[in-house]
Amino acid sequence: MMENITVITDNLDYLLWGRMAQGEPGGVLLTLLMTLGAALLAFPGGIALACLAWRYGGAVRRGLFVWAELIRGIPLIFVIFWLWFLLPMLTGGEMPGAVTVTLALAWFTSASVMHTTLAGLEALPKGQREAALAGGFSSGQMLRFVLLPQGLRNVLPSYIGLLIALLKDTSLAFIVNVPELTTVAGQVNNRVQVYPAALFIFTGVVYYLLCSALGLLVSRRFSRRSLATNQ
Repeated sequence: MMENITVITDNLDYLLWGRMAQGEPGGVLLTLLMTLGAALLAFPGGIALACLAWRYGGAVRRGLFVWAELIRGIPLIFVIFWLWFLLPMLTGGEMPGAVTVTLALAWFTSASVMHTTLAGLEALPKGQREAALAGGFSSGQMLRFVLLPQGLRNVLPSYIGLLIALLKDTSLAFIVNVPELTTVAGQVNNRVQVYPAALFIFTGVVYYLLCSALGLLVSRRFSRRSLATNQ
């Protein structure tokens, strides 16, 4: 039992920070950095696409739906592979692996954010639109000041679920050897070649704690904001 714990404690710094001392973050730190970076791209981007789909019908809406369904219908691991080989061809140079995976996660997640946000907007009562129009709001003002704040608040639980899924999806970075938590756990296991169960149980527990803490943090923050808005 002590040996199981020792293999974790002896490699704890590497599992948590990677080679941060050499300027190469890894482990839990890189997992959180990729999650944050992808979320900052995916959520505003997905919300903006949902607003476009809501405001402009016809070809614009159909095109966005085709794009979203195409992305959501492809396994994320394929998206990571495509960008891994495609981005260097487009940019003419190598990109850091963590950046490539972050962009792939953001692209993939933004499609789900778009669908979720659009569903929240369309679920609002028609009276909200009629009241805004009667108040002299333009379509853009109605969306920005009346519908979007209510729609975002209604789909908050779905956003939390997408954010937690995004954090867990960072584990797929192991396929291109980006040193996030799952990758460094595998590296430690390959190096010591003993007690793999202890290492991967530890990894699973860390993911569970991160996801639980993230969900709790976001829920409490937005609950306080909602309370402040209603008072």
